[in-house]
Amino acid sequence: MTRNPAAQTAFGPMLLAAVEQNETAEHRLVDDDLADLFLPAPLRWLVSATRYAPLRRALIKVSEWSGPGLWVNLCCRKRFVGDKLSEALDNIDAVVILGAGFDTRAYRLTRQVRIPVFEADLPVNIARKAKTVRRVLGELPLSVRLVAVDFEHDDLLTALAEHGYLTDYRVFFICEGVTQYLTEDAVRRTFEGLRAAAPGSRIVFTYVRRDFIDGTNRYGTRTLYRSVRRRRQLWHFGLQPDDVAGFLSEYGWRLVDQAGPDELVQRYVEHTGRKLGASQLEWSAYAEKS
Repeated sequence: MTRNPAAQTAFGPMLLAAVEQNETAEHRLVDDDLADLFLPAPLRWLVSATRYAPLRRALIKVSEWSGPGLWVNLCCRKRFVGDKLSEALDNIDAVVILGAGFDTRAYRLTRQVRIPVFEADLPVNIARKAKTVRRVLGELPLSVRLVAVDFEHDDLLTALAEHGYLTDYRVFFICEGVTQYLTEDAVRRTFEGLRAAAPGSRIVFTYVRRDFIDGTNRYGTRTLYRSVRRRRQLWHFGLQPDDVAGFLSEYGWRLVDQAGPDELVQRYVEHTGRKLGASQLEWSAYAEKS
């Protein structure tokens, strides 16, 4: 399998989610009882060590050094996605998770409903995901389909159709922590494909701000900028919050809600009593198909 630098980032968000499970319920930013199990052994050992609160606080502090506020963004965007999905469950026929990585949402969702869930990602991640699911659950749930696709080169709808996707499904699309890793051409091609989604479909996605991508504002994350824009050149695409509605309307979608840092903190952090801020760098958006 070909190594892909973006594929190597799949574990990070799940590590944060797993560490958060060591917080008490009232202080936790995100609930995910499978996150720890889906990680490789060395990361599971690290998560286990963070049961000791001082080590947990130290890990969060280290993450803040490279990207101030991103711990909150990465944890709370999962809450935002989960809230929107829960609200829509009675009115959708399928879920498609783009760039699924090692996210556990599909497997937690099977506890609630039996609608088809398509997890689409790079072939290397799909192979690792299949192996991980069999290790943790014994077998792949019948309602979950793993779809290998390269968003830069492959046709998304063709790949989904090969696994049973129907164009008349009212679909809930999830694209969490993905768009920045794609070129603008790939993002636009993906949204062009989603133009065919049935009325009543929904999409929730995250994006980084375009002024970070072009280097005019680094939002206090100089180390992160050097890593993802200069050294490894992992991030390519960004949007500005004021431009999201117009971008979506080009492809037949209507913006319903956006959550920037202030909204994330207000919705998900303040009631925990934890003194954590969110970064202006990443936002979450929710839209419906006209």
